[in-house]
Parts: sequence; structure tokens; C-alpha cells
Amino acid sequence: MPETDLSLLVKAAEQAGDIACRYTGPEARRWDKPGGAGPVTEADLAVNTMLEDMLQQARPGYGWLSEETEDSAARLTRDRVFIIDPIDGTRSFAEGSRTWAHSIAIAERGEVTAAVIYLPQRDLMYTAAKGQGAACNGSLIQVSSGAELASAEVLAAKPNLQAHHWLGGTPPAFIRCYRPSLAYRLAKVADGRFGAMLTLRPSWEWDIAAGDLLIREAGGMITDRSGSPLRFNNTQPRLNGVVAGSPALHQGLLSALDPDNPAFSGH
Repeated sequence: MPETDLSLLVKAAEQAGDIACRYTGPEARRWDKPGGAGPVTEADLAVNTMLEDMLQQARPGYGWLSEETEDSAARLTRDRVFIIDPIDGTRSFAEGSRTWAHSIAIAERGEVTAAVIYLPQRDLMYTAAKGQGAACNGSLIQVSSGAELASAEVLAAKPNLQAHHWLGGTPPAFIRCYRPSLAYRLAKVADGRFGAMLTLRPSWEWDIAAGDLLIREAGGMITDRSGSPLRFNNTQPRLNGVVAGSPALHQGLLSALDPDNPAFSGH
């Protein structure tokens, strides 16, 4: 029987974890990418090389979009595309923290259909396939059932609370929390540990794609900051912020955001 896209991604994530864990974060060679694009380590590049070789050999007809591969317009001609962040949370990895993730997804005509977020040093394997639910380490997960924003724990960096983002200049009351790695934040909303998350600056597709499917398959809602559904494999692979959570909390956050203020700040 042919290997499914999801089983292929799980196998790839496990191999990525094996490679990344051979490096000691603070001792791995590290440098800053041009244009203020953030740090990269030799572990990011080693994982990216393995994933590119393995996945493109397994699915030669799929396009490729990765944080650590020079982008090519060729992916825009493909119905299906891999969307990869070899290590999401590179700063965290380089500091020796355990909170970083491999984020691996497949999108078909703009919609994510298979996804894995794997945190090898936390032994957490999040998986989702379109129409098949979302799971962590093989057990089905669901978003929080909470509906009251004031008592909800929401993952958000402090700059997202700046007044210009919100109607009336005041963010709604909620319990602000933070975790490194956008992929991990999305996974922790999908498994119900946190009620919602938001990031209001432009967000790269590779940080979000896998988490998009996890949220949706776990019964949650995820959109950009204007409430529009997320679409992937765009010519410019950035999204207009991300708001995700249980349906009620997602709506509560969207209702409080100022739709006429496009200013972005924070991550």
C-alpha cells in the first residue's frame, strides 16, 4: 500500500529530530541571516538538507517552500507543496532550551492537508490529516471548550497588546502567556492547554502551515488578523498575522481587533 502523506511526514520529522539532537544548541555554529531575518544554525541547515532530499525523492511532483531554502517560483506551478520550517524556535534551540519544533506540512491548492509538529526534546509528536482529526502522540486532541475571554489563557507576545491594534485602544482582558516557537504555540492551542493565540505582524507560511491544520482538525478556528481564512503557497509567502483558538475565543479576539489599523508590531 502506498505511503500516505502523513506517514511520510511523521517519518521525516523523526529523522529530523535525530539529526537536530546530535547538536548541542549553544555549541552549534550560528550566524545571522541577512536583512534581519534572524539566526540560523548548522543544525537548521543539516535538517533542511535531509528533509529536502528525503521528501522530494518521495514526492517528486510536489513543490518546495522552506525557511532555509532559497525560494523559487517553481512551487507556484505545483498543486501540492511541502511547507517546512526545519527548526522553528532557532533562538530557543541555540540557547539550549528544549522548546523548539520541526514544522512540516503539505498544502494542496492553498489548503494544508497533512501536518506534523514535532518537539523531539519534549517527546511531543503532533499530527493531523484533513478530515481525520488531530492527535498528540497518537491520542486525539481538541481545542479548549472555554468561551470567556477574560478567564482564557492566550499565547501572545507583549507587543501584540499595543493600543493601536485594538478597538478603543484597549486590548480585551485575558491572561497573557508566552512560549517560544509559533508552531508550538499553535500546537498547544490545538491540544487545549491554552485557549487561543495571536500574532499580529506578518507571519511566514512555514511557521504557521502545520499548526493551521492542527487547529482546524482539533475543532478550532484560525484566520489572519482580519478574519480571512489562511491560504498557503502564496507568491509572497507571508500571512497577515494569525488568530487561532476555540471558536468562541477566536471570535472574541477578532471582534476586539481594530480592522482599520494595518500597523504591525511584535511576534
